[in-house]
Amino acid sequence: MNSELWNSGIESDKDIARTRKRKLQYISNILVVSDPANPQNEGKVFLYKYGKKIFDKIQEAAQPEFADEEAVDVFNFWEGANFKLKVRRVAGFINYDKSEFDSAAPLFDGDDSKLEELWNKQYSLTAFTDPSNFKSYEELKTRLQEVIGEDIRSTEARTSTVEDVPSSEVNSIDESKDETDALSYFEKLSKD
Repeated sequence: MNSELWNSGIESDKDIARTRKRKLQYISNILVVSDPANPQNEGKVFLYKYGKKIFDKIQEAAQPEFADEEAVDVFNFWEGANFKLKVRRVAGFINYDKSEFDSAAPLFDGDDSKLEELWNKQYSLTAFTDPSNFKSYEELKTRLQEVIGEDIRSTEARTSTVEDVPSSEVNSIDESKDETDALSYFEKLSKD
């Protein structure tokens, strides 16, 4: 359904497809090494949910693009690397582009008792991958049809076509480039 909306050529349909697209998320156990804004979190283990940008940084560390760079399993207790999370606002959106990994180094200088203690503090991730926590394709499809019915655009306001708009209103449309293009598109549709 999203492909139909996206390929329709109508911007409002593309907006609907954007809101319905798959939201890719990853979850990992993290140890907060340093957090000046929240020092009470330092030394604690948390589940951290992140998106594609941070996942790509993990992948880049594991599979470097250039031959002179060394691959790093960032989650490895003895040969991993700390992640410096740097959050900025760019054009009104949260951006992680400046985030980076430190050089590979053993966690707690390789102290096995501290590493075992950390290992035991980690949260189980099986609940996030257990098939019993996910609905089948048929269940999801049925629910989608219940919510939106037959019209894939029904959860959003429809755009007007030339046939829906009285001719007096069509003539009063501002002649800016975007609106002219939209009007031409709708006029072409009405002639077809």
